[in-house]
Amino acid sequence: WFRVNDGVMGGRSSSGLEATDEGTAVFAGRLSLENNGGFASVRTQVPAGSFAGASHVVLRVRGDGQRYQIRLRTTSGWDGVAFGAGFETRDGEWTTVSVPLEAFEPTLRGSRPRRVRPLDSADIRQLGIMLTDKQEGPFALEIAWIGAGA
Repeated sequence: WFRVNDGVMGGRSSSGLEATDEGTAVFAGRLSLENNGGFASVRTQVPAGSFAGASHVVLRVRGDGQRYQIRLRTTSGWDGVAFGAGFETRDGEWTTVSVPLEAFEPTLRGSRPRRVRPLDSADIRQLGIMLTDKQEGPFALEIAWIGAGA
Protein backbone atom coordinates (compact mmCIF):
# COMPACT_ATOMS: atom_id res chain seq x y z
CA TRP A 1 0.00 0.00 0.00
CA PHE A 2 1.17 3.52 -0.66
CA ARG A 3 -0.36 6.89 0.09
CA VAL A 4 -1.38 9.59 -2.36
CA ASN A 5 -2.56 12.74 -0.61
CA ASP A 6 -3.34 16.25 -1.80
CA GLY A 7 0.33 17.15 -1.25
CA VAL A 8 0.78 16.18 -4.91
CA MET A 9 -1.05 19.49 -5.61
CA GLY A 10 0.33 21.53 -2.70
CA GLY A 11 -2.24 20.47 -0.07
CA ARG A 12 -1.44 19.57 3.52
CA SER A 13 -3.56 16.48 4.26
CA SER A 14 -1.84 13.47 5.80
CA SER A 15 -2.73 9.79 5.90
CA GLY A 16 -1.41 6.29 6.16
CA LEU A 17 -2.45 2.67 6.48
CA GLU A 18 -1.30 0.67 9.49
CA ALA A 19 -1.83 -2.95 10.46
CA THR A 20 -3.41 -3.66 13.84
CA ASP A 21 -2.74 -6.50 16.28
CA GLU A 22 -6.26 -7.78 15.49
CA GLY A 23 -5.37 -8.45 11.84
CA THR A 24 -7.16 -5.41 10.43
CA ALA A 25 -5.75 -2.24 8.87
CA VAL A 26 -6.59 1.36 9.70
CA PHE A 27 -6.60 4.10 7.05
CA ALA A 28 -6.26 7.24 9.15
CA GLY A 29 -4.98 10.78 9.06
CA ARG A 30 -6.05 14.38 8.96
CA LEU A 31 -7.80 16.11 6.08
CA SER A 32 -6.69 19.70 5.52
CA LEU A 33 -8.24 22.30 3.24
CA GLU A 34 -5.10 24.44 3.38
CA ASN A 35 -3.54 25.30 0.00
CA ASN A 36 -6.66 24.07 -1.84
CA GLY A 37 -6.28 20.57 -0.37
CA GLY A 38 -8.98 18.16 0.67
CA PHE A 39 -8.19 14.54 -0.17
CA ALA A 40 -6.25 11.62 1.26
CA SER A 41 -5.87 8.13 -0.12
CA VAL A 42 -4.02 4.84 -0.05
CA ARG A 43 -3.78 2.31 -2.84
CA THR A 44 -2.22 -0.99 -3.72
CA GLN A 45 -1.54 -3.15 -6.76
CA VAL A 46 -3.68 -6.26 -7.17
CA PRO A 47 -2.66 -9.36 -9.12
CA ALA A 48 -4.05 -9.57 -12.65
CA GLY A 49 -7.36 -11.41 -12.69
CA SER A 50 -8.07 -10.95 -8.96
CA PHE A 51 -11.47 -9.43 -9.72
CA ALA A 52 -12.23 -11.36 -12.95
CA GLY A 53 -15.90 -12.29 -13.06
CA ALA A 54 -16.79 -10.10 -10.08
CA SER A 55 -19.89 -7.93 -10.17
CA HIS A 56 -19.22 -6.16 -6.84
CA VAL A 57 -16.40 -4.97 -4.60
CA VAL A 58 -17.18 -6.03 -1.04
CA LEU A 59 -15.49 -4.75 2.10
CA ARG A 60 -15.91 -5.04 5.85
CA VAL A 61 -15.18 -1.74 7.59
CA ARG A 62 -15.62 0.10 10.86
CA GLY A 63 -16.07 3.75 10.06
CA ASP A 64 -16.21 7.17 11.62
CA GLY A 65 -19.44 8.33 10.00
CA GLN A 66 -17.75 9.84 6.95
CA ARG A 67 -18.26 8.96 3.28
CA TYR A 68 -15.29 7.24 1.63
CA GLN A 69 -14.58 6.09 -1.91
CA ILE A 70 -13.28 2.87 -3.34
CA ARG A 71 -11.02 3.60 -6.30
CA LEU A 72 -10.16 1.03 -8.97
CA ARG A 73 -7.62 1.40 -11.76
CA THR A 74 -7.05 -0.76 -14.82
CA THR A 75 -3.36 0.11 -15.09
CA SER A 76 -0.48 -0.25 -12.67
CA GLY A 77 0.73 3.30 -13.46
CA TRP A 78 0.83 6.18 -11.03
CA ASP A 79 -1.55 8.47 -12.92
CA GLY A 80 -4.47 8.05 -15.26
CA VAL A 81 -8.15 7.25 -15.15
CA ALA A 82 -9.56 5.84 -11.93
CA PHE A 83 -13.04 4.43 -11.37
CA GLY A 84 -14.59 5.58 -8.10
CA ALA A 85 -17.67 4.79 -6.06
CA GLY A 86 -18.62 6.17 -2.67
CA PHE A 87 -19.81 4.35 0.43
CA GLU A 88 -21.15 5.49 3.77
CA THR A 89 -19.84 4.50 7.18
CA ARG A 90 -21.45 4.52 10.61
CA ASP A 91 -19.41 5.89 13.48
CA GLY A 92 -17.88 3.02 15.45
CA GLU A 93 -19.94 0.29 13.77
CA TRP A 94 -18.74 -2.61 11.63
CA THR A 95 -20.58 -2.81 8.32
CA THR A 96 -20.23 -4.90 5.18
CA VAL A 97 -20.35 -2.73 2.08
CA SER A 98 -21.12 -4.17 -1.36
CA VAL A 99 -20.62 -1.81 -4.29
CA PRO A 100 -21.70 -2.97 -7.78
CA LEU A 101 -19.11 -2.42 -10.49
CA GLU A 102 -21.64 -0.48 -12.56
CA ALA A 103 -21.67 2.16 -9.78
CA PHE A 104 -18.00 3.01 -10.43
CA GLU A 105 -17.57 6.18 -12.50
CA PRO A 106 -14.42 7.20 -14.36
CA THR A 107 -12.50 10.20 -13.07
CA LEU A 108 -9.22 11.88 -13.95
CA ARG A 109 -7.89 14.49 -11.52
CA GLY A 110 -11.38 15.44 -10.41
CA SER A 111 -12.97 15.58 -13.87
CA ARG A 112 -15.00 13.07 -15.83
CA PRO A 113 -12.96 11.99 -18.87
CA ARG A 114 -14.58 11.30 -22.24
CA ARG A 115 -14.33 8.14 -24.29
CA VAL A 116 -13.39 5.81 -21.46
CA ARG A 117 -14.11 2.12 -21.86
CA PRO A 118 -16.47 0.69 -19.24
CA LEU A 119 -14.81 -0.90 -16.22
CA ASP A 120 -14.09 -4.59 -16.84
CA SER A 121 -13.49 -6.59 -13.64
CA ALA A 122 -10.80 -8.68 -15.37
CA ASP A 123 -8.74 -5.52 -16.02
CA ILE A 124 -8.53 -4.23 -12.42
CA ARG A 125 -4.87 -3.69 -11.42
CA GLN A 126 -5.14 -1.29 -8.46
CA LEU A 127 -7.48 -0.82 -5.54
CA GLY A 128 -7.58 2.19 -3.24
CA ILE A 129 -9.52 3.91 -0.49
CA MET A 130 -9.98 7.68 -0.62
CA LEU A 131 -11.52 10.41 1.50
CA THR A 132 -12.58 13.48 -0.48
CA ASP A 133 -15.41 14.97 1.54
CA LYS A 134 -13.73 18.38 2.10
CA GLN A 135 -14.43 18.11 5.85
CA GLU A 136 -11.29 19.27 7.64
CA GLY A 137 -10.13 17.19 10.58
CA PRO A 138 -9.12 13.69 11.65
CA PHE A 139 -10.49 10.52 10.09
CA ALA A 140 -10.12 6.78 10.59
CA LEU A 141 -11.48 3.80 8.68
CA GLU A 142 -10.71 0.31 9.97
CA ILE A 143 -10.70 -2.39 7.27
CA ALA A 144 -11.17 -6.07 8.09
CA TRP A 145 -11.08 -7.26 4.47
CA ILE A 146 -11.71 -6.31 0.84
CA GLY A 147 -12.82 -8.79 -1.79
CA ALA A 148 -14.68 -9.52 -4.99
CA GLY A 149 -18.36 -10.42 -4.95
CA ALA A 150 -20.59 -12.08 -7.50
